[in-house]
Amino acid sequence: MNPESNAETVRPWTWKEHEREQRRLRRRTAMTGLLFLMPWLVGTAAFMAYPLAYSLYLSFHTVGVKPDGSGLKYDFAGWDNYKYAFLRDNVFPEQMFLYVREALLVIPLTVLFALLVSVMLNRRFYGRLFFRTIFFLPVIFASGNVLTELFAQGQGSLPFAGQLDVAEALNRSLPAAIAAPLASVLSRFVILLWFSGVQVILFLAGFQTIPASAYEAARIDGATPWESFWRITFPSIVPFIGLNLIYTVVDQSTNPFNPIMTHILSNVNNPKTGYGYASALGWLYCGFIMALIAVLLRMAVKWNGKREVKRT
Repeated sequence: MNPESNAETVRPWTWKEHEREQRRLRRRTAMTGLLFLMPWLVGTAAFMAYPLAYSLYLSFHTVGVKPDGSGLKYDFAGWDNYKYAFLRDNVFPEQMFLYVREALLVIPLTVLFALLVSVMLNRRFYGRLFFRTIFFLPVIFASGNVLTELFAQGQGSLPFAGQLDVAEALNRSLPAAIAAPLASVLSRFVILLWFSGVQVILFLAGFQTIPASAYEAARIDGATPWESFWRITFPSIVPFIGLNLIYTVVDQSTNPFNPIMTHILSNVNNPKTGYGYASALGWLYCGFIMALIAVLLRMAVKWNGKREVKRT
């Protein structure tokens, strides 16, 4: 007797059953992703949605105090607050220019420093975990007030910058448009590097995605560490460079040394402008940051596409 005759016959799936199973898997995957997003969605709806909508409402109104002092009054102003920012406010465009000029130095410098540190911390040596912790501690403990106080005490600049009068040397040897942002960055260089802790962690995570077999094959072929970095490491972490650029833009846009944030906060308590104009400035600044992030995202996608083409 053939033993296979008693075996259960497996019926092949039909196309409809296959499609039904695929839909079920996609639905399960979507529900799993939504479950992980629920804490963020709940937090956003509870603590961010209403303030954002309220600030947008304020930006189209002139806000003042009622004559009897019982509360705030809202007079519809249309686009007047936004027009005032560009046509009558001489401070806001100037602060935007100063921010862009300084960001062109600070953002690449922060990402470059994080990349160099992460390359060193990715190597095997005694006490590596300790040094990784040291570089991330400022992100946890250094709040805005702490950084402001350190900067006020002159603890944020490089020690040799004041001793050698680097700022004066820059002013003598370089045009004012270049010397001013360089001197500003040097005056709080140490504090700015404190903001690189998250970027270091992201780069370290990127290094773990590179297979060790790629480096082994490179060593067998006689590649030097320098060649391995530019041919293997750097192309593999290009997406993480784009991610760190975006994170650094957001981080630098809200740090306590940002002149635009200071200008916006100063208008909150200004009786001539108040909440309405400050909200309009906030939305203009937010729009500028979102546009900058969109450009960086586009560049990151383009770089990643070129990397995939080279691989194929």
